[in-house]
Amino acid sequence: MKDRNIGRVISVDSFRVVVQLDDDLKTLYKSGFNDIYEIARINSYLIIPVGANKIVAIITRVKIQDETEIEKNSGSITLPKAQRYLVATMIGTIEGDIDYIQGVYNYPILDNPVWYVTKEDLNRIFDTEPKEKINYSEDFYLPVGYSPAFSDYKIRINPDKFFGKHAAILGNTGSGKSCTVASIIQSMFRYKFVNDKYKETELCNAHFVIFDTNGEYKRAFIGTKEKPFDKSNNVNALHLDQSILQVPFWFMNYDDFDYLFKPSEATQVPILKRSLSIAKNYKETTTKKLLPRTYLFYFNELLKECQSPDFKLRNRIYNELKDFCVEFNKLVIDYDTTEFKRILKLIYGERQKFTKPDKYIEGFLNPTVFSQAYDALSTELIKYNEELNKQVVSEERNIDLPVYFSYEKLVNQFIDNAVDELETSNNRIREYVATLKLRLQSFLNDERIAFPLMFKKKDTFNDALAIFIAFIVGDLFKIFDKGNEDIYSKYFLKKAEEGNGKEISKTKINQITIIDMSLLPFEVLETITGLIARLLLEFVSRFSPDDRGKFPIVMVLEEAQNYIPEKDRGDRISISKRVFERIAREGRKYGISLLVSSQRPSELSKTVLSQCNSFIIHRLQNPEDQKYVRQLVSSANEDILQQLPILPQQHAIITGDGVRTPVQMKVNTVNPKPNSENPEFVNNWIKDTKIDFPDYKKIASKWEKGEK
Repeated sequence: MKDRNIGRVISVDSFRVVVQLDDDLKTLYKSGFNDIYEIARINSYLIIPVGANKIVAIITRVKIQDETEIEKNSGSITLPKAQRYLVATMIGTIEGDIDYIQGVYNYPILDNPVWYVTKEDLNRIFDTEPKEKINYSEDFYLPVGYSPAFSDYKIRINPDKFFGKHAAILGNTGSGKSCTVASIIQSMFRYKFVNDKYKETELCNAHFVIFDTNGEYKRAFIGTKEKPFDKSNNVNALHLDQSILQVPFWFMNYDDFDYLFKPSEATQVPILKRSLSIAKNYKETTTKKLLPRTYLFYFNELLKECQSPDFKLRNRIYNELKDFCVEFNKLVIDYDTTEFKRILKLIYGERQKFTKPDKYIEGFLNPTVFSQAYDALSTELIKYNEELNKQVVSEERNIDLPVYFSYEKLVNQFIDNAVDELETSNNRIREYVATLKLRLQSFLNDERIAFPLMFKKKDTFNDALAIFIAFIVGDLFKIFDKGNEDIYSKYFLKKAEEGNGKEISKTKINQITIIDMSLLPFEVLETITGLIARLLLEFVSRFSPDDRGKFPIVMVLEEAQNYIPEKDRGDRISISKRVFERIAREGRKYGISLLVSSQRPSELSKTVLSQCNSFIIHRLQNPEDQKYVRQLVSSANEDILQQLPILPQQHAIITGDGVRTPVQMKVNTVNPKPNSENPEFVNNWIKDTKIDFPDYKKIASKWEKGEK
């Protein structure tokens, strides 16, 4: 193997080696037994033999340095001598000329010989040997691109490791992120798998949920009439646009309501919690109403003013007292007890003693009589409320349960009920809660928010939660009933009939669900994305231990910095950030993984990105983003990541558990492409446009109606 030598190791650290090339190498090529080999090209490889194994290192730097030689005996100085050096990052080990593994466990020593890489070595590194049966859990078999340095070699990933442990695709706008996401998922559906019966098959039970912020992915997975996706029949992608993207508000838990309505901590939070509790435990058959404590407070104040020496004031108070008794009697008309009637008769009769029509009251009421009436009335009111509580609520539901209630009643009734219960003589809760009520009412009147969250929905529908979740994951055909009148079943039936005209029972699963959020109002973007994600997580977490992980779901988060930001807006923690951070930490054990795509990684949640085990990184020019990415990935890849600012479009650095070795790759060309091409300015500016383009009136009319 001596003829393979190209130099020697002159420096070693934990992941980097410096190699001094041999003096007799006059070019950057060396002739071998079978071929001529490159020895000093960026992104090429070096082999460093250590015992029976061979360390694989990727070249990240080539340099030349002048050295002056001084003869000690004669004292003469010779002309400068140029020495050439390679800096390389050690990335893996070929064990006994058989298997390549990522990582290094046995390091070279100084003066260790260094070899050029041969075709046999590349075959080990890129794992080109055909296998009788692929181990889907361990092997790297799905081609997603190829090596620019060795164009004959494909870059392969292991989908279980790539999707199962969370992955991130990062890069500047226009660098090819959307195409990479689409290309990898398309590759999954084009690959010929082998089932346990040794027969070729395709994916038939996959669940991809794409949160499409810019409305790009419909074309990639459904295609157009002119250029359909060749696997569209198998994928059966379901595109949810603005007309169907409605999430029932009653699926929200308290955290969702808190984030959306922004109640103040001191006063409004307890009122909102209590009103939601009343709403979710309310029964339409209940006609009785709890009596507020303010009735006793008001009655007591009236009694004090009854003794005023001012005749006019006393006359007004007496009339108010009469009205109070009448109103009080109306509220508790169903509370038919002899004691209550006696109290009201006592109060009203005492008042009549000193009242003359059209004249001022001249006498004073007996304070003892009213004191006794007040005590008795207080006792009866407490008894009435306790009895009513028993009748209305036998067992209070958790306010986080997805139970239907009327949003309009929450605004117009349940808030007031909660205030009535909590308001006492020494506070002004009703005044403090006024802004919360206005906020709730404004959301009801704002169609941009009321429509996607179904605030104006008058009632629920059977199996609402089951239908919604099955619809989102593409499984609605399993529980579909033609008699259902809900919007999801109608939409599903319409799409199924448009797609194949077959019976619903024969309809295939929708393996990709594209949630088009491009026209969602900013105010509800985080609420809706977080709510859908939380429902899916809680759904799979309720599987039995034996079924856990048998229903894998991949959530693709496009432009993820919009709803999982690192820095919270104001003093409120993003609700979607909270949910996706939980999925990042816990989702893997339940079979939910994240594929995060972003053009600003430094603005993304560190918790989410730190849980990603695979990265595909396109061109990044922002120094903050570059620094942030280097902190996320292994420091051993730091030298490779120096290429990020100059990567061309469609090229990326792929690293992590999902790939055999960190490497620059050119991503497979996506076909059809997502709707994310750069606009052609000059071509459009130099040609005449049609007189009817753009159709201003049509676009404005739809805009005004909230249509797309």
